[in-house]
Amino acid sequence: MGSVTGIFGFLTGYIVPFVLVLSLLVFVHEMGHYLIGRLSGIRIIAFSIGFGPEIAGFSDGHGTRWKLSLIPLGGYVRFFGDENASSKPDTEVLATMTKEEREQSFAGAKLWKRAATVAAGPIANFILAIAIFAVLFLIYGRPVADPVVAEVKPDSVAAAAGVLPGDLLVAIDGSKVTTFDDVRRYVSIRPGHHIVVTVERAGQRQDLPMVPQSTVMTDKFGNKMEIGIIGIVTNQEVGHFRQQTFTPLQALGEGVRQTGHIITGTFEYIGNLLGGYMKADQLGGPIRVAQASGQMASLGVAAVLQLAAVLSVSIGLLNLMPVPVLDGGHLMFYAIEAVRGKPLGAGAQDIAFRIGLVMVLSLMVFATWNDISALIG
Repeated sequence: MGSVTGIFGFLTGYIVPFVLVLSLLVFVHEMGHYLIGRLSGIRIIAFSIGFGPEIAGFSDGHGTRWKLSLIPLGGYVRFFGDENASSKPDTEVLATMTKEEREQSFAGAKLWKRAATVAAGPIANFILAIAIFAVLFLIYGRPVADPVVAEVKPDSVAAAAGVLPGDLLVAIDGSKVTTFDDVRRYVSIRPGHHIVVTVERAGQRQDLPMVPQSTVMTDKFGNKMEIGIIGIVTNQEVGHFRQQTFTPLQALGEGVRQTGHIITGTFEYIGNLLGGYMKADQLGGPIRVAQASGQMASLGVAAVLQLAAVLSVSIGLLNLMPVPVLDGGHLMFYAIEAVRGKPLGAGAQDIAFRIGLVMVLSLMVFATWNDISALIG
């Protein structure tokens, strides 16, 4: 009985939230492709949430098969004339098409229509993230604190640089800061990097160079995260903790900024990996996402929506990587086609797709290995 209860709890606590969140993000991404493809006059054969055998579905009046498939780890829109779900052209089928049929195929569409259709998927993910963040800011507001130092940790980076309690933090690397969280966000993704913190003390400003120290933080669920710190703290007395509220337009602006922060942070993380400032074990796969989905579900709807927004940005960025089989790889091909005046040959595209598939699968295996290592570690 206990094992049955445990399995049911695992399914409802982790798998169900994971599948629901991922399905929403995949649906929005593929709907971006679908809508722009339809507007561009491209015939669509199938719209699938998941891969593998079909579980349930229906065909609409335009001949599109809408379906749920067995493996809920993605989805696809298959266009007329495609060999498979990655939009690789089926050269044999294309060769037998009439002029009218070719014009309705993805490969036969004008270059700008193909590029717009491909780019629409990641763009839809960014729009979704902005909308979710905007709604959350509008409903819940945001906790903020003034960027004033209440305490400097002994032997910290900030102490060595000369930061003192009472200092007002006004800028980092020349960029203005208005809240203490601005400082935390900037520093956390730059361990090992040289930065300049501008403080105001007794009406005078000083530039204090320092290098954030890398440390591993553990959240309430036991998840570990490597971040940069400089060793400063604020409190209610000097930071004046409060809940900031927003009008609908302001909330939308904050949604755009928050999405931008995630994009910037992602590129900073990649740069940190390449530069050796951070370890690659922070890169997570489906197991870690499922775990995070369950953890956020235990905190409520707002936490799940916030996770969905972050993942939506991540999916958009991942798909824009210039790797064949991903949207970014297709856009790379179209850029080459625009320069050459004609598409790459079928042989070259086939080789590129095979290489891209190996790269994507290798990344998935590596991320899943990180997930397993974190669980057993």
